[in-house]
Amino acid sequence: MTRKDIRQVIYCTWHNRLALSMKLHSVLGLRHHQTAGLAGLVSASRDGAFLAAILGRFGVQTVRGSSSRRGPQALLELATWTERGYDIAITPDGPRGPCYIVQDGALALAQVTGLPTVPVSYHVNWKVQLKSWDRFQIPMPFSRCEITIGRTLSVPRESSAASRESLRQQLETEMRAITHDH
Repeated sequence: MTRKDIRQVIYCTWHNRLALSMKLHSVLGLRHHQTAGLAGLVSASRDGAFLAAILGRFGVQTVRGSSSRRGPQALLELATWTERGYDIAITPDGPRGPCYIVQDGALALAQVTGLPTVPVSYHVNWKVQLKSWDRFQIPMPFSRCEITIGRTLSVPRESSAASRESLRQQLETEMRAITHDH
């Protein structure tokens, strides 16, 4: 399946790489396929409210929830956005981590919607790295950004819990393989 064959996708990027997430969508999504827009899963926390306001300025539809708060409701809301023709953006390592460990939400959404997951990461040569659980990265002005797209992963609707766990591990392995923290 080539990128041109894909109508909609679920983008998965690590939590610490949210700073350039809008650029990632403009480079990847808008150049490779046409959708109604982008909907993103944003934490139901106070920090999430700040991020939701910023994303709203860029025209991103936000769904508030996480693995720990409003998870099932958020999954249903995201599925509704896919029915409207939107791509979805998720940070699969969740709002609290652990860093670089894929939680089950992205795969549950992929299973329900039938959309493929697309792992995306980037590396910037100059950045500030915060001392938070995710080691959040803030790119410095004029830094060089190298975007890497991993292999897409589909979750069959009839997947068992065991096969979904295997697919979760595959997604995590792929995302780690395209992530370079030098």
